[in-house]
Amino acid sequence: MNLEKKLSRLKKIISNMDSVLLAFSGGVDSTFLLKVASTVLSQDKILAVTAYSATYPKEELLFSQNMARSFGVRHKIIKTYELEDKRFTANPTNRCYFCKKELFSRLKALAKKFKLNFVADASNVSDKQDFRPGNIAKEEFKIRSPLQEAGISKEDIRLLSKRLGLSTWNKPAMACLASRIPYGRKITSRILARINKAEVFLRQLGFLQVRLRHYNGLCRIEVLREDIPALMHKRNLIVEKLKRLGYNYITVDLEGYRTGSLNPVRNTRAIRHKNKISNGVNEVIKR
Repeated sequence: MNLEKKLSRLKKIISNMDSVLLAFSGGVDSTFLLKVASTVLSQDKILAVTAYSATYPKEELLFSQNMARSFGVRHKIIKTYELEDKRFTANPTNRCYFCKKELFSRLKALAKKFKLNFVADASNVSDKQDFRPGNIAKEEFKIRSPLQEAGISKEDIRLLSKRLGLSTWNKPAMACLASRIPYGRKITSRILARINKAEVFLRQLGFLQVRLRHYNGLCRIEVLREDIPALMHKRNLIVEKLKRLGYNYITVDLEGYRTGSLNPVRNTRAIRHKNKISNGVNEVIKR
């Protein structure tokens, strides 16, 4: 199915929903979905909701506010409390389930309050290759995923976003800050703040696609493979800053950036395929 047919199918799916509350992070996927929804449904039929907590970078919150405003869509910010849930902060492999369970229960209640038919997220076809225990909560609360229903992949989203003139078409992938902490290590607001400060600093140096994996006094930096030489060129500056943030040992992952590098490796073939998709997306960004 070509891109135009996929986009047409997505619009039909959204139109048939008639009204929807969209979980909106301000990332590539949810921005694209919100943009399309805003062209299909009237303002009173859409509500974009952004959940904010220590696991979500403050910079992204401001971005989501500005983006929703530019689309002329109603936007609500809610505070979530996953860090008060010991099941989440213990950081088990199904950590995301507890976070999503709280989020979706809140979103369903809001949808009912605003008399909206559905709650939807921006999961796409490519996400099926990833380790996502939060999908169990999605099924429990009957959350819709229009992008998946339309057969739209991550690469499709970037290409279509570019056609629609969205600034997010080449925006680096973002993820919950808790994903930087290995499973089994306790999650705290202090650790999340340290990770965020480090990543903001690295992005300011020009490494837009970056992850800083946290191992207490040691950190592992992931950037795109082609960016590793530039990272090494700035190593003295980076070491000085990260040591001030509390890291005694600063390491660089020679495999380069890849999504979900801390996830359990249950299916080697699926992981390889997922990283192949990730590399393909990076090629789209460069175009």
